[in-house]
Amino acid sequence: MELDVRHLRVLCAIADTGSVRKAAQQLGMTQPSLTTQLHRIERTVGGPLFTREQTGSQPTALGHSVLSRARPIITDLAALVTAARQESSGTAKRQLRIGSVGSRAVAAWLRRVHDRLPETDTTIHIDISAIALLRMVAAGQLDIAFVHESEGFPLPVPAGAEHRVVVAREPQFVALSVRHPAAAQPVVRLADLADDTWMVDPAADHEYAALRRVFSEAGLDPRVLQIRDNATAAELVASGEAVRPCQPTSTPGPGTVVRPVHGDPFAVRLLLAWRPRALSGAALDALHTDLRAAYTDLARVNPAYLTWLLQHNRSLLNLLGPPLQLPAAQQPGG
Repeated sequence: MELDVRHLRVLCAIADTGSVRKAAQQLGMTQPSLTTQLHRIERTVGGPLFTREQTGSQPTALGHSVLSRARPIITDLAALVTAARQESSGTAKRQLRIGSVGSRAVAAWLRRVHDRLPETDTTIHIDISAIALLRMVAAGQLDIAFVHESEGFPLPVPAGAEHRVVVAREPQFVALSVRHPAAAQPVVRLADLADDTWMVDPAADHEYAALRRVFSEAGLDPRVLQIRDNATAAELVASGEAVRPCQPTSTPGPGTVVRPVHGDPFAVRLLLAWRPRALSGAALDALHTDLRAAYTDLARVNPAYLTWLLQHNRSLLNLLGPPLQLPAAQQPGG
């Protein structure tokens, strides 16, 4: 059997609904028929794509890999049909297809882009895999993408895409329970978390390897779980069962705190990748400026990250706004 778009839609429906039963309802099929089709697809690709659990169907590692390639195909096909219809009706608009890893800066970036380009049809595609986003840029499925690169693990930028730096080194903080002994400290030490269970998302490129590299260099060997579901991960952190690295712009969830790690052992580089044929120099500069401004505005209103930046990287804060000063109570030695 060869896979076609119908099969890819089946896989996406199961992933999106989290259930074969719900996916069958969404697709207008019977559950036995959809189950049979899923088994045929799995035989074709050579392995199970979902695990069947009490909480529903969750993608396996192979499933995540297939889905990361299936979604762009479906999205691209839908865009092709939409563009063709607009072209035939004479209502075609200029398009800008943006991709991004998860970041709180994305929403503010999009608002700025909409304000700058009100007549442009702007779309956003979010994917936890930076490598998948870069491939989509190179393949012409995206025009530009905001990605993270784990320190020590350079991203393979494919031919057909170029990139520039947004933030040269962003420290990764750690999320932990408010009841954790280290939560009382403004900055935690890695050794204070050596006995904790750590969590990473297995779909995030190089996150697990980067974490292990830092632990190895520090002479530590904590347990590391790979958990895909963010809701479950957040609950495990709040309950004190685990800790996890997070972006410094993250806001603490219920029952948790976000703290910088002494010495900033975890870090990423923030990059903007684009397809030269899709964007001119002026348009690219404008998008880059909008993203930097959105990111800086977010950093300025995040107390933990603002304090870190004022002590370690004032130039980022001062680049796109008036100089800021650390409150007297937080000055070193204050």
